[in-house]
Amino acid sequence: MRNAALVLGVIGGIVGMLVGFFSYGYTEAVDRFGEIEGLAEQVANVEVIRAASFLSPLLAIAGAAMAKVRALWGGILLLISTGGMYYAFGFNVFTMFPLGFCGLAGLLAIGAGKPDEPKSHF
Repeated sequence: MRNAALVLGVIGGIVGMLVGFFSYGYTEAVDRFGEIEGLAEQVANVEVIRAASFLSPLLAIAGAAMAKVRALWGGILLLISTGGMYYAFGFNVFTMFPLGFCGLAGLLAIGAGKPDEPKSHF
């Protein structure tokens, strides 16, 4: 379960980085070039989008890296990352896979109560 959490979390974090790059770039382009009515309008809270674009993939990859040794902490970071992505970007065609992968990885990491290694988090 820990290996699955590691792989799913890294994949979810990398796909989340792509969503983050696009979202941060979109907010920056609208700030720099202005709004185009009906085509490119600024989001309601730019700072939330920019913070989530950076922090959510970072937490996903860090949580996935921790899932092997510290499954509880890694799982918590993965679930925080999932919540941040969902809050900032919502559920759509671009976020369904990072949300699904990071959410499942977080549940698998937390569910690893009887680990392969002698140190348990319960």
